[in-house]
Amino acid sequence: MTRESGPPRGGLARRLVQLYTGLVLYGVSMGLMLRADLGLEPWSVLNQGISRHTGLSIGTVTVAFGALILLLWIPLRQRPGLGTVSNVVILGVVMDLTLAWFPELSSLGARIPLLAFTVVLNGAATGLYIAARFGPGPRDGLMTGLHLRTGRPVRLVRTCIEVTVLVAGFLLGGSIGVGTVLYALAIGPLAQFFLRRFAISGLPPTPSRVVAGTGSSPARAILRK
Repeated sequence: MTRESGPPRGGLARRLVQLYTGLVLYGVSMGLMLRADLGLEPWSVLNQGISRHTGLSIGTVTVAFGALILLLWIPLRQRPGLGTVSNVVILGVVMDLTLAWFPELSSLGARIPLLAFTVVLNGAATGLYIAARFGPGPRDGLMTGLHLRTGRPVRLVRTCIEVTVLVAGFLLGGSIGVGTVLYALAIGPLAQFFLRRFAISGLPPTPSRVVAGTGSSPARAILRK
């Protein structure tokens, strides 16, 4: 009698480990990018700008804004998963803890390599938590939801969202610099590489049917936290 093949033993455990390891590392990378002080990725630019005007920590703003974005999922008919809710809670908390633990740096010779390290770390974190397939982050879901509702290409929707967020964050006093440009150029290839590296056999190869339908790689359709 032949035993039917199924998912490998410990498959769920591995996915959970990947999810939460990825989210924690993502939060760490966001905090370290702030410490590098050479420019942030678009959503952090906005969160930092709001933080400066409200007096709230940037981690608190990240959590609150993530929850607010989830409300926009309702008219877009998007459904959150475990990864979605975990994303909202974990990133901001870990970001604040990282900022509390890691001191500010004054030397440019230390800040430049720290920036390079954080971008690579962010790419690895993205690959880990997306490959676990527990649902997109709130910003990713906003992008795919708008794509479905408007019929516009994913790349166009992503670009419009990120440019809007970046401009709003800059006007509020968020930090834009070489790190912003480096992140924009490097995160796609890095996330694509690590998505393949951390892919779990037996799961669909792409994060969503929306991304699969565009003909672009999963990494290129991801919006950053």
